[in-house]
Amino acid sequence: MTEPARLESLPEIEAAIWRELSRAALDKHHEWRTLVLATTDGGVPDARTVILREADADARCLVIYSDARAQKVGQLQAQSQAVLVVWSRRLSWQLRLQVDVQVHTDGLAATSRWAALRASPAASDYLAPQAPGEVVDPSISPASAAQQRHHFAVLMAQVQAIDWLELRREGHRRAAFDAQGTRWLVP
Repeated sequence: MTEPARLESLPEIEAAIWRELSRAALDKHHEWRTLVLATTDGGVPDARTVILREADADARCLVIYSDARAQKVGQLQAQSQAVLVVWSRRLSWQLRLQVDVQVHTDGLAATSRWAALRASPAASDYLAPQAPGEVVDPSISPASAAQQRHHFAVLMAQVQAIDWLELRREGHRRAAFDAQGTRWLVP
């Protein structure tokens, strides 16, 4: 596997980061399609893998879907600051994204996305009679999708800061992109 061309300037790197995130939201096979979302639960770290659904470079926003009853939703409602982590073997890049996450269960952000999703097989993920993580109760039978209320939530992750790390044989590099600007960091 040949390494991609080495980008030299911070603006080039930042643009490439957002290009890759945008691609990941559309390409089910992109390495950044699955991100690790780290939250806190009463001061205790909690992490899980989530799926990137949308990336808007201009708004610096990433969109993730969730069951509204999932523990991560309650954690984010209590503490909206979180971290997303991704790794690309192809690029040899790691990103740590500090985000502020707003949860939407109604309003245009949720209803427009649910309207597009509800006819797909993925809709069943948000129609389950029991919440994610509950012990399966065999006495509860799944009702038809038409009879159930959905538990769909949209997580809008506003990117506050990006910590970029590139691991290469010829030398590792690290940079920060945040409200203070862009700068090289010691890897």
